[in-house]
Amino acid sequence: MMKSKRILVTLLCAVVGLALVACAGNKDAASTAIKAADDAFNAVKGEAMKYVPDKVKAIEDSIKAAKDTFDKGNYDAALSAAKAIPDKVKELSAAAAAKKAELAKAWEEMSGGMPKMLDAVKSRLDILSQSKKLPAGLDKAKLDGAKSGYETAAKMWDDAKAAFAGGNMTDAMAKATTVKEKAVEVMKTLGMQVPAAATKS
Repeated sequence: MMKSKRILVTLLCAVVGLALVACAGNKDAASTAIKAADDAFNAVKGEAMKYVPDKVKAIEDSIKAAKDTFDKGNYDAALSAAKAIPDKVKELSAAAAAKKAELAKAWEEMSGGMPKMLDAVKSRLDILSQSKKLPAGLDKAKLDGAKSGYETAAKMWDDAKAAFAGGNMTDAMAKATTVKEKAVEVMKTLGMQVPAAATKS
């Protein structure tokens, strides 16, 4: 009887021991997976925040959920959750790269035409400012408003170029779009022909 009990206790100890080893293994694996997910995310987070900030929070939430699950001792679930994150990080990185390329192309188009538009507006303003008689539909108040609009646009274009040079393409394009809208508005006020490219959204 005592021998049977000893065997039973030995078996129980062995089972518990194996369970503890398995538990420790899962804990280590989950911890490693969470760290790997965190490292992968941190490597692309800066770029992603610039170009696709709306997609960043979902991954932050996923990592936080995996960590919370781990802290509660549910290592299997934490491991499973953490393993899924690197693929999401790859998708985030690809989305950021695509947006960056899109903005770069848009900037190239904008920077190719905007200086010409601003130069044309300035030239027209110079001519009208020296003219003794303004064209029909244009009075001094409108001309002064156009001058002010041009100055605002020119200043903002410098700001847009500075933003682009500093690597902030999103801000650069936002400013450049405002410049285009202001330049088109001034051109219409002055009775100038607006380039077809400038009327595209």
